[in-house]
Amino acid sequence: MKLTVVGCSGSFPSAESACSSYLVEAEGYRLLLDMGNGALGELQRYSGLYDLDAIALSHLHPDHCIDMCGYFVARYYRHEGGRCEPIPVYGPRGTERRLTVAYGDTPSDSAMSEVFDFRKLTAGGVFELGPFTVRTEEVSHPVESYAFRVTHRESGKTLAYSGDTGACGALTELARGAGLFLCEASFTDGKESIPDLHLNGREAGACAQQAGVGRLVLTHVPPWTDAKVNLRDAKDTFEGPVELARPGAVYEL
Repeated sequence: MKLTVVGCSGSFPSAESACSSYLVEAEGYRLLLDMGNGALGELQRYSGLYDLDAIALSHLHPDHCIDMCGYFVARYYRHEGGRCEPIPVYGPRGTERRLTVAYGDTPSDSAMSEVFDFRKLTAGGVFELGPFTVRTEEVSHPVESYAFRVTHRESGKTLAYSGDTGACGALTELARGAGLFLCEASFTDGKESIPDLHLNGREAGACAQQAGVGRLVLTHVPPWTDAKVNLRDAKDTFEGPVELARPGAVYEL
């Protein structure tokens, strides 16, 4: 199983990175987790526009889903080869409506569903996509938001992705024993303290330690946050290897 960081900036794109988007591949199957601001352009460095097999959206804030509007254009209006068949898109309640309103001028109220096969995420859900088994848990965020656990069935290798969340037991349990934990670290310890919104580096490290993961990769660090401070704080609370996500980074599990 291979993970490629397409974009890892939090809240809005930085000069170096698009917002959240992560490509997970195995046995020729391509699953994209999130498609935030700027991700569609960056994605084309690592995958053909029409080579994705499924998409999962952790929640419906723009920095995790807004480039789905551009992807709708690419799939709906494709001239050469004809319109694309619907691709599975897993998301919270109201995903189709959210993207239709964001686009603002679709040919019809159902146009999105002509190229996206919308499927609703649920807390504790389990589903299979190609060679992967995907498990979901709802986490602590102002809107309905999910963390993902993606397991390659043949090898048993597992990736956990936090989405956006404050500290919560559901995330710790979802990440338990994962080989790689891709975890948000938006806040700075001692600076921001807003419950049920985001993690800081110290909290991300503590969650990884409690879950017993193999490796921690901090992501979703906004441009106004000092990523090096969050990295230092995570190392104080997690005994295993920890690093900052960067666009284009590849992890083999």
